[in-house]
Formats: sequence, structure tokens, C-alpha cells
Amino acid sequence: MSKSFERYQKRRLISSYFSVVLSIALVLSLLGILGLLVLNTKKLADHFKEQVSISVFLKDNAKEVEVNQLQKSIAMAEYTKTVEYVSKDDAAEAHSQEIGENFMEFLGYNPLQNSIDINLKADFVSPEKLEEIATEISSHNFVSEVSYDRPLVSILNENVKRMSMWILIASGIFTIIAVLLINSSIRLSVYSKRFIIKTMQMVGATKRFIRRPFIWNSVKLGMAGSVVAIIAMGAILYYFNKMFPQLELFSEPVLLAALFAGVFLIGVLITWISTFIATQRFLNLRTDDLYY
Repeated sequence: MSKSFERYQKRRLISSYFSVVLSIALVLSLLGILGLLVLNTKKLADHFKEQVSISVFLKDNAKEVEVNQLQKSIAMAEYTKTVEYVSKDDAAEAHSQEIGENFMEFLGYNPLQNSIDINLKADFVSPEKLEEIATEISSHNFVSEVSYDRPLVSILNENVKRMSMWILIASGIFTIIAVLLINSSIRLSVYSKRFIIKTMQMVGATKRFIRRPFIWNSVKLGMAGSVVAIIAMGAILYYFNKMFPQLELFSEPVLLAALFAGVFLIGVLITWISTFIATQRFLNLRTDDLYY
């Protein structure tokens, strides 16, 4: 009978520890994912900004030497990420494929122009800088027009600012929620042993002596939950890096290591503080108050 009771108590204890570790791991995983999002917000925004392109349309009488010089000067400019020359024949073929018919057969000629397509670096994708670049390129007399989507650039910049602000707000709120949830799990774990705490105190054990095993046990649970959370974060990061290699999520290993270390320290620190406060509370209670 005593052995079966001991096995029951052991299973119950393991189940309790497992639920605490799982709750810590889930909360820290979500917090870590939010941290990854914060770290990669600029990278994500830059990726979308660099999809914005400028099309430089050339006059039909533009000389090949002039076009080559312009293309080379644009390629060497600090604002350029990629540059590509598109002939009017290539543009017509691409347009025909898009609309599903050969429009030149209907018109009898090719109305399109030779062009140079430029993708800019993210830092230069703003209405003011794009206008300066367009004005500079338009100064060449063989350039017919410089075109880009002005409304899209404005909307993109506004949305990036709005997204960054809301991510920071969400990070702050979720950090507070994470602390409260982990604290709640640890307090419940300590609450189940409140009578043991009071019994140890009644037989003469000091508060420090009583707190020490509870704090060390909770810290170990926090460490276990943190490790599980870090593994989950690594798996998620690896999956998204495979799905979106252009974001280069592993390009800054120092920041990632700092984030993982931060998640581990948060898990340990919160469990330590929560256990200290919870044990201190039960140590200061009268025996009669333990039943409420």
C-alpha cells in the first residue's frame, strides 16, 4: 500500500514539474519569437522596400555608348542594389506573355521603349530621395522619362513605421504577460508545498535554509523550460530561413546568440524571483492562514 502511494506521489510530482516546464517553455517560446520578429523587423521592411523599382525609359535616338555609360554610372551609384537593361523587344515579349496575345500584330509596330530597371537599396526608398534620384537621371537629354510608383513608396514607408511601432508595443505587453504567467505557474507549484514550508519553519529551520531547495528546484525547472524554448525557437527560425532565404535570418549570429541567451536568463531570473516571493509569503503567514 505504501509503495503504491509513493509511486502515486512520484507520478504526481513529475506531472507537476512537467506542467511547469511546459508552461515556461511555451511562454518563453512566444516571447522569443516576438524577439526574433523585433530583430528582423528592419530586415523584413528592407526586403519589401528593395522590391520597389525605378524604370528609366530611353529615347529611340539614344546612342549605345551613352546608354552603356549611364548604366555603368547607375550601377556604381551608392543607392543602387541591382540594375538591368531591358530592350524594347524583350519588354514587348514579356508584355505579350502577360496579356496572353501579341499586341504588336494588332498595332503593327512596337510602341515600347528601351529601358533601364533599377532596384534601390532600402535606405534610399523614400519619396524625397527617389525624387532626387529621378531628377538626377532625367537630366540626361537621351532619357525620355523616369518612372516609379510614388503612392506605393509613401504607403510602404508609412506602413513600415506603423508596423515597427506596434511590434514594440506588443513586445512590451507580451513581456509583462510572460512574467505574470511564469510567476503564476511557480506560485502554484510552491503553494502545493505550503504545509511542508510551515512544518520546516516550526521545527526551527531558518528562512534561508527553507527557501534554498525551493529556489534551486524552480531555477532548474526554469532552465529546462528555457532550453526547450530555445530549441523550439531554433526550429522555427530554421524553417522560416528555408522558406524565405532572401531574408538571411542567420546573417547576424551574434544577435541571435544574444537573444537565445536573453531568453535563457529571463527564464532563470523570473523563476528565481517568483519562488523567492512565493516562499517568503508562506513563511510569513500564520498556520491558520494556510488553509485559505
